[in-house]
Amino acid sequence: MKKKLGLLGSMLASILLLAGCDWVVFDTNGPVAKTQSDTIIFSILMLAGVMIVVYVLYIFMLVKYRASKAPKDYVPPHMEGSKTLEIIWTAIPIIIVSILGYVTVVSTFEVESTPKGYEDQEPLVIYASSSNWKWHFSYPEQDIETVNYVNIPTDRVVEFRLYSYGPITSFWIPQLGGQKYAMSDMVTKLNFVADNEMSMMGRNANFSGQGTAHMEFEALSMSNEEFEEWVEQVQANEPELTEEKFDELLDTAYVGRQSYSSTHLEFSPPPEGHNHGAEKAPSNEDPDQENQFDKDSEQSEHHENH
Repeated sequence: MKKKLGLLGSMLASILLLAGCDWVVFDTNGPVAKTQSDTIIFSILMLAGVMIVVYVLYIFMLVKYRASKAPKDYVPPHMEGSKTLEIIWTAIPIIIVSILGYVTVVSTFEVESTPKGYEDQEPLVIYASSSNWKWHFSYPEQDIETVNYVNIPTDRVVEFRLYSYGPITSFWIPQLGGQKYAMSDMVTKLNFVADNEMSMMGRNANFSGQGTAHMEFEALSMSNEEFEEWVEQVQANEPELTEEKFDELLDTAYVGRQSYSSTHLEFSPPPEGHNHGAEKAPSNEDPDQENQFDKDSEQSEHHENH
């Protein structure tokens, strides 16, 4: 009896704990997050239906075939198997998995492409790069850069291009959509659209070391007019980001919010296009090339270690 009461108490505590959670994934801001939220809810309902059927059948079997007062030498009649039942309980799981697989594949292709209704719109490109333990947001079109916060306009496609100056991280703004990994040797992309003006919390969803918990940032969606005003203020009032200052940022573990009136993309470009795989093995016939390769490798390794 005590075990049953303990189990019941644990279940109630779990329900109360979940009820107090901030279900920010379902507080969507944009079509990408809405598609993913709908997929999650559909999957939950499908699995809940399976659980309900299983529990009902389990209780039915316990009641129908519970121990009786039959004599000890009683032998129940022999029953043959049913081909119909065999087909049914084999087909049902196949149907369930097929439905979930179809919904998952369709929604994955949908969120990986440009949101519907915005196909003809030029996206706002933002390079989001991570370093220990911070996020750098570079706006090449506006020629500005921020650290540990990002502002975006509403009703416009925002294309985040992700990479890392250290270990693999995971860029995630739950209210805008799902996460994707940022790596040191390639650029990955995420397309989002914010419908509403709001402050959202972004984070590193991948454990990448002791400072992972500090890799949070604010993502603020605002009207296009407010966004343009903010860009003008940064361009007019903030200092330029020099190579020396950027190296200092990479070497500093924890920093607050910062803004700059230029980006690091010129002197430290992302690993894409002609910059991807630019380092080549040195030739034995060219010692100067070998020395330059060694210097570049040491600099790259220095950035990754910090």
